[in-house]
Amino acid sequence: MAYRILMIAPTSFFGDYGCHVRILEETLALQKLGHTVRIVTYPRGRDLPNLDIERTMPIPWRVNYEVGSSRHKLGLDIFLTTRVLRAARRFKPDILHGHLHEGALMGWLAAKMFRKPLVFDFQGSLTGEMVDHRFLNPRGFFYKPLRALEQWIDHQPSYIFTSAAYQRDLLEQEYHVPSQNILHIPDAVNPEWFRPWSDHERAEFRAKKFDLKVRKLGIVAGSPVVVYLGLLADYQGVEHLLQAAQKILQRGSDAYFVIMGYPGAEKYIARAHEMGIAQRVLFPGRIPYEEIAQWLAVGNIAVAPKLSQSEGNGKILNYMASGLPVVAFDNPVARDYLDDDGVYAKSGDVDALARGIEPLLANRDVAKELGKKLRARALEKFSWDVSARKIEAAYDSLLATTPRVAKETPANAPRLTD
Repeated sequence: MAYRILMIAPTSFFGDYGCHVRILEETLALQKLGHTVRIVTYPRGRDLPNLDIERTMPIPWRVNYEVGSSRHKLGLDIFLTTRVLRAARRFKPDILHGHLHEGALMGWLAAKMFRKPLVFDFQGSLTGEMVDHRFLNPRGFFYKPLRALEQWIDHQPSYIFTSAAYQRDLLEQEYHVPSQNILHIPDAVNPEWFRPWSDHERAEFRAKKFDLKVRKLGIVAGSPVVVYLGLLADYQGVEHLLQAAQKILQRGSDAYFVIMGYPGAEKYIARAHEMGIAQRVLFPGRIPYEEIAQWLAVGNIAVAPKLSQSEGNGKILNYMASGLPVVAFDNPVARDYLDDDGVYAKSGDVDALARGIEPLLANRDVAKELGKKLRARALEKFSWDVSARKIEAAYDSLLATTPRVAKETPANAPRLTD
C-alpha cells in the first residue's frame, strides 16, 4: 500500500549532521518503497533533490537561527506548528511522522484535529539533550515540569521508533511507555555510498582536499590521519579530542587530526593554536553530506567522543561502512553500533581517549583489520532498506482498516546524488 506521509522536522533541515541524516535517509528509503513524503521544517537548511520540503517563515528577531537549544526555538516551533496544521489540511496525509519531541507534540495536535495516526521518531531524551547543551539546569525550577511534559509526549503516539537499542529500556523504565508501543528502527547507512578506499585513493583525496577552499590540507604523505565528523560543540567532545590530540602529538606521533563540521570552527581553531597543535589539527569546515564519503577517505582512524549518554550518534555508522576503526567514548549508543569491535574510552577521560587512538596509529594492520570487521557489521546489521520495511510495517498495522491504492515500486529509486 502506498501512503502519504507528513514528516515533521523541528530543525533546520537539511543540515549535514545527526538527526538530519536519519530524516533524509528514511525519506529516501520510503520513497524507494513507493510512498509519498512531505517534510515540514524550519526556514533555514539546504534543499535537496528528490525531496518535497515545506518551510515555515523565519522568526523576525532571529533570522539566522540553525541549531541547538535556545529560547528562540520556541518562536520557530510556534510558526512550525501553524505550518504543520496547514500542510496536514492541504497535503492530506495518511500518517503523521514526528521527529524529536517537538515534532511529536506538533504531530499530536495535527493527529487530533485531522484524525490521523501518529508515530514518533525518538532520538534521545528531550530534557537530557537540554542538559547536555547546558540550556537546562537539572536542579532548576523548570526541570521537573519539562520532564513531565516529555513523559506525556512519549505516551501520545501509536508507535515510538527508537534509533538505538538501549532507548527501549529508557522509555520503559524511566518514562513508563508500554513495550508494545516501542519499535526498534535502528539508524542505518548506505554501504554503497560509504565504502572503504584504497591507499592510492586515500592519497589522491588528501592531495585534492582544501581547507576552507583556501589551502591544501597539507598532510605529509604516509602520515596517519584521525578523522572526526559532526557538530563542533563541547558536548560532542571536541575539546576532549583536542586535548587527546595534544597528548598524542607531544609524545612524538606524526599523526594529523582532521576535524570536520560546524558551527564554531573558529573557536576550536583558536584553541588549537593556544595548545600549539594547529599545524597538525586541521578544520575543513562544514562538509556537505554528498561529499562526506570522500572526506572520510582522508582518514585511517575515526573518533566519536560524544559525551551525551542519550542522543544518537549516526556518524559512527558512516565510519563503520567506510571501513574505519572507531575509538569512542563508552556509552550505550556506541556499544549498540560497535559491539565488541569498537575501541572504548571512559566517557570524558582524555587520557583514555588518547590511549585508545595511539595503538591504532602505531599498528596500521590491526587498524585495517578492525575496520574490516566494522564494515562487515554495518552490512549485516544496519541497512536502510531493512529499516524502511520495518517503518512500512508499522504504518500498515495502523492503517490496515483503510483501503489504499496498490503501491508501485520504481525501478530506479531516487537517491540524493541523482
